[in-house]
Formats: sequence, structure tokens, C-alpha cells
Amino acid sequence: MNKFIVILMMISQQSMAQLQIVEPVKFLALGDSYTIGESVSPNERWPVQLLETLHKEGIDGTAPRIIATTGWRTDDLKRAITEAHLKPEYTLVSLLIGVNNYYQGKSAESYAPEFEELLHTAIQLAGGIKSHVFVVSIPDYGYTPFGKEKQAFISQGIDDFNAINKSIAEKLGITYIFITDISRRGFTEPDLVATDGLHPSGKMYSEWVEQILAAVRR
Repeated sequence: MNKFIVILMMISQQSMAQLQIVEPVKFLALGDSYTIGESVSPNERWPVQLLETLHKEGIDGTAPRIIATTGWRTDDLKRAITEAHLKPEYTLVSLLIGVNNYYQGKSAESYAPEFEELLHTAIQLAGGIKSHVFVVSIPDYGYTPFGKEKQAFISQGIDDFNAINKSIAEKLGITYIFITDISRRGFTEPDLVATDGLHPSGKMYSEWVEQILAAVRR
């Protein structure tokens, strides 16, 4: 790749890094199996690892509030948020949702408005402060034993859905954390995949945390 293009890409990525961490951290993590940490221990979930890392850096915060369940689509998450009666009091809010829309055969076109509505909700729950909100890309389960036989097909679908959530995040001025490339090392680094052969391992989630913290405005 042309070095000039690489430099432009780096500048673009850096310009998007607007995430701010303020104390005390009150973290709300919204999502599905990738946020609740299917097949890993509670302390290996990436929201928990994120808060633990911040704590080690001397940043005060409470345990994360996680609203996420394996198998949830965007409509399931919307319903759960409504039922939780949350207040707009969080200093950090994450959103990672969409893999089950894709897996369950929902269209990318129907995903877009539902994701955008959820992101508006996330901003509202962060007190309207966009720099306290971030979106995490959908990992690629095509690079797991579960998805290996249909890897190319799955990867294309994940790319399509990520193009949508990234576009919406950029439109709304929200930090976008791209972790999909990490998940695509699943064949060459099998320890990045959990024992169920489908979900990320605690080790992969640790790398997600590094990616998130790299986007924090210092």
C-alpha cells in the first residue's frame, strides 16, 4: 500500500479518537453475547477488563452495568433498555450489536435505522455527551471453528453490517472502535477463540480493551 495512503489512514483514525474517560467512571455496556462474554468467566468480559485496567491506572469507577444477552438483535436490546428504566447518568456508554441480526437473516437495510436509534439512546444515557460514547465493531465469527466452512460468506456479511454501524457512528460523531481485524486472527491464533469454538476468549477481549484505550483522548 502507498505510504502516503497509510499516513492519511492513520490521521483519519486519530481524528476519530475523541473518547473521553472521566472520574468516577460509571460504565453502561449495551450489546449481545460479545458484551456479556458468552463462554468466558465474568472477570474476562471486556467491560469488566476495561474497568479493571482503568482502576490499575488510578482511575476510579464502579462495576460496569451490562445490558446484554446472547442471541439479542437490535430490537431485543431496545426492548431491554426500555424495560430497565435507565437514567441518563452514565459517564461511559458502549454499543456493540448486530451479529444476530445478520445470523438470523435480518437485512442490513432493516439493521441501519434500528442501530441508529440505539446509538441515539446511548448518547442520551450518557447525558448527551458524545465523547462519552463509543461503538465497537462486530467481530467476525467466520474465523472460528463454528464458522470456518462458510468463512468467506460470513466475513462479507460482517463487513456489510460493520459498514453500516461505522457510517452511523461517524455521522453522529461517535468514536468507532474497530476490533474485527483482531477476530480475524482466529485461525492462526486459536487461543483467541473461547472453548465453545465460536465466541472470543478472554485473551481476545484483552486486546479489545487495548484498542479501546488507544482511542481515549489523554
